[in-house]
Amino acid sequence: MNSAKASSECAPPEANASEQGKTLANNHTASRMKRAAAKHLIERYYHQLTEGCGNEACTNEFCASCPSFLRMDNNAAAIKALELFKINAKLCDPHPSKKGTSTAYVENSTKSSHSIICCSETKVNKREMQAQREDFKDVNYLTEEKVYEILDLCGEREDYSPLIRVIGRVFSSADALVLSFRKAKQHTKEELKSLQGKDEDKDEDEEEKAASAGSMYDAEASSSRSSFGGTQTRDNNVHKLGTEELSIDVDAVRRVYSKLLSNEKIETAFLNALVYLSPNVECDLTYHNVYSRDPNYLNLFIIVMENSNLHSPEYLEMALPLFCKAMSKLPLPAQAKLIRLWSKYTADQIRRMVETFQQLITYRVISNEFSSRNLVNDDDAVVAATKCLKIVHYANIIAGDVDTGHNEEEEDEPVAESSEITLQELLGEERRNKKGPRVDPLETELGVKTIDCRKPLVSFEDFINEPLNDVLEMDKDYTFFKVETENKFSFMTCPFILNAVTKNLGLYYDNRIRMYSERRITVLYSLVQGQQLNPYLRLKVRRDHIIDDALVRLEMIAMENPADLKKQLYVEFEGEQGVDEGGVSKEFFQLVVEEIFNPDIGMFTYDESTKLFWFNTSSFETEGQFTLIGIVLGLAIYNNCILDVHFPMVVYRKLLGKKGTFRDLEDSHPVLHQSLKELSDYDGSVEDDMMITFQISQTDLFGTPMMCDLRENGDQIPVTNENRKEFVDLYTDHILNKSVEKQFRAFKRGFHMVTNESPLKYLFRPEEIELLVCGSPNLDFQALEDTTEYDGGYAKESRIVREFWEIVHAFTEEQKRFFLQFTTGTDRAPVGGLGKLKMIIAKNGPDSDRLPTSHTCFNVLLLPEYCSKEKLSERLLKAITYAKGFGML
Repeated sequence: MNSAKASSECAPPEANASEQGKTLANNHTASRMKRAAAKHLIERYYHQLTEGCGNEACTNEFCASCPSFLRMDNNAAAIKALELFKINAKLCDPHPSKKGTSTAYVENSTKSSHSIICCSETKVNKREMQAQREDFKDVNYLTEEKVYEILDLCGEREDYSPLIRVIGRVFSSADALVLSFRKAKQHTKEELKSLQGKDEDKDEDEEEKAASAGSMYDAEASSSRSSFGGTQTRDNNVHKLGTEELSIDVDAVRRVYSKLLSNEKIETAFLNALVYLSPNVECDLTYHNVYSRDPNYLNLFIIVMENSNLHSPEYLEMALPLFCKAMSKLPLPAQAKLIRLWSKYTADQIRRMVETFQQLITYRVISNEFSSRNLVNDDDAVVAATKCLKIVHYANIIAGDVDTGHNEEEEDEPVAESSEITLQELLGEERRNKKGPRVDPLETELGVKTIDCRKPLVSFEDFINEPLNDVLEMDKDYTFFKVETENKFSFMTCPFILNAVTKNLGLYYDNRIRMYSERRITVLYSLVQGQQLNPYLRLKVRRDHIIDDALVRLEMIAMENPADLKKQLYVEFEGEQGVDEGGVSKEFFQLVVEEIFNPDIGMFTYDESTKLFWFNTSSFETEGQFTLIGIVLGLAIYNNCILDVHFPMVVYRKLLGKKGTFRDLEDSHPVLHQSLKELSDYDGSVEDDMMITFQISQTDLFGTPMMCDLRENGDQIPVTNENRKEFVDLYTDHILNKSVEKQFRAFKRGFHMVTNESPLKYLFRPEEIELLVCGSPNLDFQALEDTTEYDGGYAKESRIVREFWEIVHAFTEEQKRFFLQFTTGTDRAPVGGLGKLKMIIAKNGPDSDRLPTSHTCFNVLLLPEYCSKEKLSERLLKAITYAKGFGML
């Protein structure tokens, strides 16, 4: 003791200082090792609480794999992990199924805390270091070069397990995936250290180095994630991306996928990683507002969607539904940015994404038995996939031919409301959507509407899912659409996925409910105020004076009480006994249309080459007359009647709020369109060779030419190569907009008097509205035969039924239209074709000389049992050729 003491006392001061420094360094190193070991254990507790050990028969009450374990959110799991660490609670060994696929467990996760500390105090030998490099545990994000490096090494060793582990680790971590496959920019050391999970207690020198490194590069995103909370603590100095800027190398991602997906084991790693990634991403987006702090978070969605195998059966079962649920949680600005990024893709790339989501929807629909008790609206996977498809739908629109200008000015003066509003408000039935139809929030965010798209990159028909339309309970879906509850999804909010037949059914429900509402209000008025009960929009007309009677009556209603136009139409022909259950209204509309569009009246002009009508710019009729025609068109849609109207498509575009443009001339005025196109493409001198000015000539109703200046003093302004585009635009605007402004404004006002509260504008595109008004031009009588029902003793195998269809199929096109007119009240096929007509052929007694008769309201044909095919043909042709008027049978 004494000698030792003496020696220490004789030791020089430098030696004492050295010894003290070593002691402090050892203590500091031990302290850091202990903290690292503690952090490692807390991570294990956290992942045990959130992901479990993978053993379905686990008995540890603090493990997510235990059957009796109660799930908790990430924040609660983080707090619980700290508590379990303090009490040294039981830790499960990872089940074999978890190894290599989950990032929750590191390679040495089965060791105890004491062995970790002991191992951390020893130096790692060269062999272990080499093994660690070969397993690429230090790879925390991927680049194309790094993937190829690992792939080459695995190929040499004929062991792909290191690559599988890296893919599992990176593709199951949102932070790692966000940083992967970036463009040329390098990551800051701070970002790399956050991913490597190093000790948070850095010395000042390291912090200064990290700070200086961070100043050298543009920080793309701070991807630090707390070690166990699951919440993202992003750097405040986030590099905000522009609305269309992409920070990842998409081509590199595609090349990597192309190289790796051919290996079945590697593909399984992608699949398992996506299963683990998706719930965490959903949690981040739902609770942690991650996108607002890091716009680069969208990178992971772009990377995952480049996987060309997403539509394969392995993904459809679990991985893709989970990923769709996560993507559907994206906030509106994130969806808008993703849309703009995807709008840069090619048609094939967008079509692949469409097919991926369509495949999932179809798979879920055909693998489940949906009904009125088990609604497809309640299937989370179908709903999420539809919301994701909506993002691709708008990307497809923006990628196509879009015209956001040329919008019609809205009417300043609102449509007059009836006095019934007061009573409706008292009854709690105030009209919804008074300020017009609803607008999709994405359209507002993007500044683009579906109507703005002249031609999408991928056809609109590719977005329609027929199996979904077949199982959709439209009455229930319409209810969800009107109520607008958060917990019930309506497919009417995504009309692109519905076909015209389904949307027409939704519109039918909307119209009928509004009719019933008006009827109920009328009854209550009669009780409260003693007014005469008039629950229908009654029109009593003379067949020979149908225009005078109908339009005068409609004009009075439009002036006195426009709300009456939304009542159910009931037409009565004077001197005829027909009861209007729909058939009389059909004939009324047909007769009105024939009269209105008669060229002798002069309201519309008819083009023999296109077989289309256009507004007469020099018509003597008042604006009120055009308003009434608009009302008639609106009433036909409102009462589900088809009209034989032949307008160019630009009319329906203008009804939806778009002005006519040069492209519309090709449909409405093809000769003029060709002339202006040749002018635009002319290679010579327009001024010298064509000698035209900004003054054009038109003819009035009597063929007299009229001169019109497109610009002030237009006759003195020659058209040159420099100003010819302006000339074409002004000419087009004059023909389609300015010259018919008064007539069309009145026409549109009348149309909106009936449809202003309807979801028509929200649900339908211009070509679908034309189909709604005019029906289908294709007459498929085979489809009609397949869907026809029989009654009164007839069956499909009956002799007369077989002979009847042989005769009908042999009819000329004109005779087929006569037959449809006789049987259904219109010579047009409904939306969806003749197969949607549901005609009934009923027996009307034994053989006789009576002609066949029909109930056009119900599409019923009454056919006596004629003795021969010749007699049936003769009687049927006479009936359909000379049919006119209604009577009581």
